[in-house]
Amino acid sequence: MLNKLRETIGSYFIGKSETVEDLLTCLLAGGHVLLEDVPGVGKTTLAKTLAASLNCSFGRIQFTPDTLPGDVVGLSVFNMKTGEFEYREGAVMRQIILADEINRTSPKTQAALLEAMAEGQVSVDGQVFKLPDPFMVIATQNPATFLGTYPLPEAQIDRFMMKLSLGYPSKETEETLARNMLEGKTLADVKPVCSADDVLRLRRETIAVHVEDNILAYISGIITRTRQEKRFALGASPRAFLDLTKASQAKAYLSGRDFVKPDDVKAVALNTLHHRVILTPEAKIGHEDTDRILPSLILTETVPTA
Repeated sequence: MLNKLRETIGSYFIGKSETVEDLLTCLLAGGHVLLEDVPGVGKTTLAKTLAASLNCSFGRIQFTPDTLPGDVVGLSVFNMKTGEFEYREGAVMRQIILADEINRTSPKTQAALLEAMAEGQVSVDGQVFKLPDPFMVIATQNPATFLGTYPLPEAQIDRFMMKLSLGYPSKETEETLARNMLEGKTLADVKPVCSADDVLRLRRETIAVHVEDNILAYISGIITRTRQEKRFALGASPRAFLDLTKASQAKAYLSGRDFVKPDDVKAVALNTLHHRVILTPEAKIGHEDTDRILPSLILTETVPTA
């Protein structure tokens, strides 16, 4: 089933197999994904292709400066016939959510997703409504330097298991994309390869992947190093510890194993941590780069051998 998912997504989102693997890792681990890159490199295509490959309900929220929280979580509407308020569902009441250009809306509307992403529920006028299971948010955003963007707050950034960047495709990939367009190949042709129940089963099997105590200590050591690093004003949170553990389990499962190795942790650590740490002002002035500091911290941590 996972091979079919890889094949289906890879036939429409071409040339980025590592990104597809990271996306499936988050899907199995029950996490959310933030795709950040310049416009036009396929962020929305990747999210829609995954959604089409899963026989799950799909909702798309196109964030704009005038998008309101009620558009996301829903709102209470007064029914003239019954004399009571009724809940009208928002776009978030779906299993796979594409939050497109999430940093183009106001912080108030961005915050509407916080409860949904962390607890799998929304609160509207004092009432709590459970979200469907499985639930996954795939958000896209443009770089913060672009015009008309609102930076996501740290609390919301921390709720994304991974932050991925796609980059420009190769020359051969772009030519293949053009040929597919000329041949009329569109996302409407994508056929589902698994159901919501299949996703839930895969997640249960992923949770059952064994993690030795020394692997947990290894993960803890990496997290602690981010908190002790003098160039970081903010280190990785306890949620980052849990997400790195779950992502390592998913990576092992995707590799066909029922136990986690240190290599699994290394494979997912950078994408799981780099958006959760913040450089100090001095480090920013010195043109330090998070993606250069983190690998050195990971490699410095002693790898368990038994």
